[in-house]
Amino acid sequence: MNLFKKITLFTTIMTFCLIVLGAYVRLSDAGLGCPDWPGCFGTLTVPESQLAIEKAQHTFPGQVIENDKAWKEMVHRYVAGLLGLLILSIAYLAYKNKKSLKVNILVPYSLLGIVFFQAMLGMLTVTLLLKPIIVSAHLIGGMATLAILTYLSYEHFNKNSKLILKKSIIFYMARFGLILIFMQIFLGGWTSTNYAGLACTDFPTCHGQWIPDMDFKNAFNIFRNLGQTSEGAPISLNALHAIQWIHRVGAITVVIYFGYLSYALMKYKQLRFEAILLLIILAAQFVIGVANLILHLPMVLAVSHNLTAALLVIIITILNSKIKKQYA
Repeated sequence: MNLFKKITLFTTIMTFCLIVLGAYVRLSDAGLGCPDWPGCFGTLTVPESQLAIEKAQHTFPGQVIENDKAWKEMVHRYVAGLLGLLILSIAYLAYKNKKSLKVNILVPYSLLGIVFFQAMLGMLTVTLLLKPIIVSAHLIGGMATLAILTYLSYEHFNKNSKLILKKSIIFYMARFGLILIFMQIFLGGWTSTNYAGLACTDFPTCHGQWIPDMDFKNAFNIFRNLGQTSEGAPISLNALHAIQWIHRVGAITVVIYFGYLSYALMKYKQLRFEAILLLIILAAQFVIGVANLILHLPMVLAVSHNLTAALLVIIITILNSKIKKQYA
């Protein structure tokens, strides 16, 4: 069981790092650094020699070979592959130690399904040329993996007793909070994958307007391709306004909701540390989001925005693990 705990914790940390790495790859426009999958220009690494480059150009005519972007993408794939093997080992160890497992065995098994789903999305991200719904779903899948691994790790490492709440709205708020943060992460991913992060560059208004001209129909059509409407025409700035504006509304909603939840949790001694930590991460996320707009998405802040989103998933998952409902 000790091996299960150690591998689960290591895999949780590795998943967090992979999410940050994936954000860096996406934000540096390296997602299509390799035009094929799972290899790169027909190789398992990146074409480096003159002969390998000529062969790649012959196999993929018209495709520009940018080694720096290709290596970023391949490192991301290598780490993801290793993560898949670790999750496979977690599922095996969970089965082997199922009598001493502190969670339903379906929880570690579900990770296998998510990893397979993530692999398919990774392939489709390349073959469908960064289709927004595929890239956004890939982000959600990564965050879901992080949440489940965090839950597994916390349940097996935590030695403190759970906080049992009788008929408390806090229990339901914490549960809904997990749904809410995933909804907001999807909106953030949708904003990023549609390159709508700078559709509005002022705050809190958008081009000086509280409610700018917006095209919701094309903004949230999940079947369209990147930069296009469903009819194939270039997507309008008004559609990008809508994406950015809804993400802002979501951000304000999240701040108010979790701000109140943190305040309510302060009265419980067992949850005070997590409540304070949630407030700190929430404030950091909001400040980084506004700074991204004002400073025009510098790489370090854009990646940090994804990092703090992952931290929010971790702390909210831990809160949900600690808060239990009394059914008697």
